[in-house]
Amino acid sequence: MNRYALKIEYAGTAFHGWQMQPGLETVQGALNFVLKKLDPSSDGVVGAGRTDAGVHAVGQVAHLDLRKDWNSSELQQAINFYLKPKLIAITAAEKVNNNFHARFSAMKRHYLFKIMNRTPPLTFQKNKYWLVRKKLDIENMKLGAAHLIGTHDFTTFRSTLCQAKSPVKSLDKIEIFKVNTLMGLSIHIKFEARSFLHNQIRSIMGTLEKVGSNRWSPERVALALKAKSRAECGPVAPPYGLYLTKVAYEANIFD
Repeated sequence: MNRYALKIEYAGTAFHGWQMQPGLETVQGALNFVLKKLDPSSDGVVGAGRTDAGVHAVGQVAHLDLRKDWNSSELQQAINFYLKPKLIAITAAEKVNNNFHARFSAMKRHYLFKIMNRTPPLTFQKNKYWLVRKKLDIENMKLGAAHLIGTHDFTTFRSTLCQAKSPVKSLDKIEIFKVNTLMGLSIHIKFEARSFLHNQIRSIMGTLEKVGSNRWSPERVALALKAKSRAECGPVAPPYGLYLTKVAYEANIFD
């Protein structure tokens, strides 16, 4: 068998998440359906992360095994042809070593959360940002986020449905900055870690929004973390502001 890695882009609002679910449209399900057309013996794709319903991706990675020794560019084009008109695109494909695993070989995952901070409703960017109408103080958000950097028990920011064996994770970076767009002021928040708990980022974002709108002090984030209680978390932010932007591996797969 020949193993390939795919770099995948998709609009999360068109799917019930990444992972296959009976009777529901998912990204993995759509890809597996296409792969059966190319190779009936295919077991489908294995993704680097299971994004929730509504969460977008520009840098999801998956691996698959095929009997045919495909030219990478031709494989990319073939999958994209059969994916039409679904809102999924293979932006790169590369043949990889059979030891490569999209999930377990990953060294770090990068996410971006986008807030549009304005009063009017969204039009062109609907379901691409979290619309927050109250002006946010990003300096306070930065102070609050600083309490979360490092290795902690993130029980407070973990979904009750999370299947991870441990709530302890190492959060390497939270970077918060303003971006002026044609539609108004956007606030971007970058997250980096080897792995994340279910709903961890969205739970953190709901909490940081409270800090930015001055309903919580930055110090309350530290207290919430220390409490190790889901009840101390802010509301979970909506999924459509969240993007999986990159999955990093020891070797750079996609040049």
